[in-house]
Amino acid sequence: MRLTRLLLCCSLLLAAAPAGRAEYIVLRSGQRLKVSRYELLGDKYRLQIAGGTVVVAAEDVLGIEPEEVFTPSKPSDDSKTPYRELIEAASAQYKVDADLITSVIAVESNFEPKAISRRNARGLMQLLPETAERLGVKDIFDPKQNIDAGTRYLSDLLQRYDNNLVLALAAYNAGPEKISRFGDVPPYPETISYVRRVKRVYENSKSGVTPRSTQKSKPVSPAAGSRGGN
Repeated sequence: MRLTRLLLCCSLLLAAAPAGRAEYIVLRSGQRLKVSRYELLGDKYRLQIAGGTVVVAAEDVLGIEPEEVFTPSKPSDDSKTPYRELIEAASAQYKVDADLITSVIAVESNFEPKAISRRNARGLMQLLPETAERLGVKDIFDPKQNIDAGTRYLSDLLQRYDNNLVLALAAYNAGPEKISRFGDVPPYPETISYVRRVKRVYENSKSGVTPRSTQKSKPVSPAAGSRGGN
């Protein structure tokens, strides 16, 4: 009952929240709370919402979804895209579309270099520490190192799955072993949602002014979630 009252209170406060970049806390009940900041403290999340701060149990949090920053009605501007030079450099080195890298970062961390997920994925492209170590990353929160390693990993997955974007994104989210296990996108709501969100952001980025890139991703067929196996 306390949690129910708390969520009701959150909903009332969120109704007056100003528009802007934010994250959505997805609860097991199916409710999504829009927050401007969150912090994991032991077994609880402290959420900053319009009007104050609330605390919820970590076990009640199903996921954290960054608010998408691309819309088809507002073409992207290369000069305003965060970390664009680093993204372009990684794009050129690993032959991955710069807009795809940007889309993954938008969904993974909303361009927050210090982001940490409840599964301990870290940085702009949300790498697990063990994945980052395997890729030679010394500082997982350093934007250059994180983007470089995340793009290299994404490039490896694209090659592994013959440029099938859906499978590559699913493997980035859930791990290649899950793709091998199911022979397709694993039937996890989080992974399915992740693939759809990245593809939607990516497609939206292409609906306006196309950012410069060294290679366009090959078209892929839609299929039924990076970190290197989180």
